[in-house]
Amino acid sequence: MTTSTRESQHLDRKSIRKVTGSTADFGELARDCVCFANSAGGTLLIGIEDDHDAPPVTQSIDPQLLDRIRKRVGELTVNVQVVPELKLHDNGGEYISLTIPRSAGVASTSDGRYFLRVGDTCRPIVGDDVMRLANERPATPWEEMTSGVPRTSADAAKVAGFCTRLRVSDRVKPSVKEKTDDELLAHYDLAKGDVLTNLGVLLVGGRHDRAGLGTASIVQAIKYDEREVKVAKWSWDDHELSPIELVDAIWEGVPDFRESYEIPEGMFRKQLPAYEEDVVREVLVNALVHRPYTQSGDIYLNLHPDRLEVVNPGRLPLGVTPHNILHASRRRNHGLARIFHDLELMEREGSGFDLLYDRLLTTGRAAPTVKEGTDSTHVTIERRVLHPGVVRLIADADERHQLSQRERIALGLLGQAESMSAAELADGLDVSETAELRPWLGRLVELGLVVQSGRTNATRYFVPPALLREAGLDTSTTLTRVQPHRLRALILEDLERFPDSAKADIRRRVGPEIPERTFRRALDDLVASDQVIATGETRARRFRLKAGVSGHEDDDGQ
Repeated sequence: MTTSTRESQHLDRKSIRKVTGSTADFGELARDCVCFANSAGGTLLIGIEDDHDAPPVTQSIDPQLLDRIRKRVGELTVNVQVVPELKLHDNGGEYISLTIPRSAGVASTSDGRYFLRVGDTCRPIVGDDVMRLANERPATPWEEMTSGVPRTSADAAKVAGFCTRLRVSDRVKPSVKEKTDDELLAHYDLAKGDVLTNLGVLLVGGRHDRAGLGTASIVQAIKYDEREVKVAKWSWDDHELSPIELVDAIWEGVPDFRESYEIPEGMFRKQLPAYEEDVVREVLVNALVHRPYTQSGDIYLNLHPDRLEVVNPGRLPLGVTPHNILHASRRRNHGLARIFHDLELMEREGSGFDLLYDRLLTTGRAAPTVKEGTDSTHVTIERRVLHPGVVRLIADADERHQLSQRERIALGLLGQAESMSAAELADGLDVSETAELRPWLGRLVELGLVVQSGRTNATRYFVPPALLREAGLDTSTTLTRVQPHRLRALILEDLERFPDSAKADIRRRVGPEIPERTFRRALDDLVASDQVIATGETRARRFRLKAGVSGHEDDDGQ
């Protein structure tokens, strides 16, 4: 059989040499198993190398190796279960698929070390984070604990609404849709026997029972003016609504979310929403799904004239930080996340921040910012469109080339910044190494949407000046901080259209606001690099492109 072998939060590959012969390292295998067990579970493909998608064609595995792996992992770990299976790939080679379920309690190695799978890496857990891990991984998750509330006390309207939404969802299997309402409650762990679980009370319980949980979400939206004075407030504090219902109620209940303003677009004016609906819904869903329900505290939506700040009780899930939130995938409340996914309210994998980056950057806004307080998480969304031209730039590129989400995010960052070094782009995308930029840049360089200049640490990426001008991003307000390579490209393009021009005329057309010293240095560099020919002296000096030089060559880093 063929299987996807791309390493991820739930999948990793390991050489067969790690479990056979003199190179066997079962200690490393045990650490990997602990990582998956403390996260959401996963699969190790043993016998497929890191840089390969399939095992060697002639690879044959002794079936007794499966028992040895099971025994050694059991000896070297605590609270870890593994299920090894011998698999045959389509190419004829054999490999082992080692399934590691999520552990009921905290998993560790037998010598007392703790590890966690974050993204596609295994990270050690030390110090105070060990206690955090224990708090986040009780033997019985909060969602599955029985509440003592009889199943018959469930709100009939909420049960009916919940089941109806599941039956019309494209993400729910037909066999699940055929279940009765009572069977659906059990299938999604909202009820056990004759009583509701905590998750059941949270989603379909009556108002008093939901309030009795003590940690059901209370949401307050507070509006501030320019002087940070409160001018309006909306509250959802009566526990009448479930988290599923709160998303719609908050969106509809805060009029600021539906405000819009105009930006110029050529001879016309274009209406843009102050906040994109899918952005607001996504930050609300993240706040409701990923908060710790073992901890009380209100969710605050602080509406400032220039931004929305969402404050959630509790820190980010262990392993997720403000620096890796775009890539790390950890679900704190698995049952609630599963239901929100099946109701098409969120993506099951990831935190949804990739969607926020995509929608904000492609609408000319800044990327979201995340900060952790002592016991809270703050997510800030900018209200104003900082770069209207980026909207047009990405819309045109997406229409022509059907860009991936990662390509749109990278193009949005570069369109707003005009030029970024490889290190700056890596920092903007929260990747640790510039080598990890390739999946984000995708086809952008190949399609001519992004130009790469320089090599290794000197590599820079920028949007070609012609595309910036078409999108209205090449304006006088940005040329005062124009990058040297962009300025040279603009001069070359100008000389292609207007050969034998004086320096003053070139500067007037390219950008009179550019400092004269900066402009002179760029022009001198082009003459020194033999791309531009200068004739005459002083005021009679004229410039033209050298024969064979294109006005677009400098865009390619030449």
